[in-house]
Amino acid sequence: MTTHRPSYEGVLDAARQIQGVAVRTPLIESPALNAVVGGRVLMKAETLQCAGAFKFRGAYNRIGRLTPEEKRRGVVAFSSGNHAQGVAAAAALVGAPALIVMPSDSPRVKVDGVIAFGGEVRMYDRWTESREAIGAAIAAERSAVLVPPFDDPFVIEGQGTVALEILDQADAPLDQLLCGASGGGLMAGINLVMAERSPATSVLVVEPEAFDDTARSLAAGERVGHPRGAPSICDALMAPMPGELTWPINRRLAGAVAVSDAEVAEAMRFAFRHLKLVIEPGGAVSLAALLTGKVEAQGRTTAIVLSGGNVDPTLYAQIIEDRFAA
Repeated sequence: MTTHRPSYEGVLDAARQIQGVAVRTPLIESPALNAVVGGRVLMKAETLQCAGAFKFRGAYNRIGRLTPEEKRRGVVAFSSGNHAQGVAAAAALVGAPALIVMPSDSPRVKVDGVIAFGGEVRMYDRWTESREAIGAAIAAERSAVLVPPFDDPFVIEGQGTVALEILDQADAPLDQLLCGASGGGLMAGINLVMAERSPATSVLVVEPEAFDDTARSLAAGERVGHPRGAPSICDALMAPMPGELTWPINRRLAGAVAVSDAEVAEAMRFAFRHLKLVIEPGGAVSLAALLTGKVEAQGRTTAIVLSGGNVDPTLYAQIIEDRFAA
């Protein structure tokens, strides 16, 4: 059992670990978006990251540290898709076999991505089975290393490199930073960095309406889940509650907002038509929060994380052609 705790210093070490392997994604600005919201919006395009999402950062920071014997035994992970692809990609780079436990309703593009990187996929029912239990059992059977999607200090620190790059690339102080959250690994890594480097910046979480466990936890002052409801198109943001490691860090958040599937779809259409960017639903929640005015951006400099671009082609076509029924 590791005694390593996620820290700002760990994020700096993660930046060294992933340098030259992960993509230093651009921080982009659009006059069209600025005009709509009345302020400056700096967008971190993690859609251009290895495997199409920020998850590669944390996966490689963990998997790149495996011993030769651990690489031989391989890794096991559980994920709705982006962490799955990040783990498969990172494992392939270090020569380790990877098995990923994925929900049966995962977008096909994400399953195919894992397989393309050489990963093995084991499907499960997200509503009736425990991915954690399945993953732990397979890891024990194979003597493999379990790589959780967010509750791992090296994963959290790897994701925090997103914030390091944002601060290095921004040409002005940030008034606020918006990011989506599922289990909270990316948000925790960002919070570690912002608390140290830019404490005056308000950091806010954006979640799907039916999966607002971080907002509920902030209101309750403790880690709580959300009621079981209908699925969201934001498949990457459907964790049942904040992580055990991520919550103590993320409880310092300045606030939380929720967006509907229809609002997310409109943000994806805006990104396609005006920004010329392909963003998956979970990656578009922060943009949706700005476009709906749920987070005020007028006269402010706002950074948002476009966390991934792995969207099912059929769903994407429906959304872009405005045929999606929320």
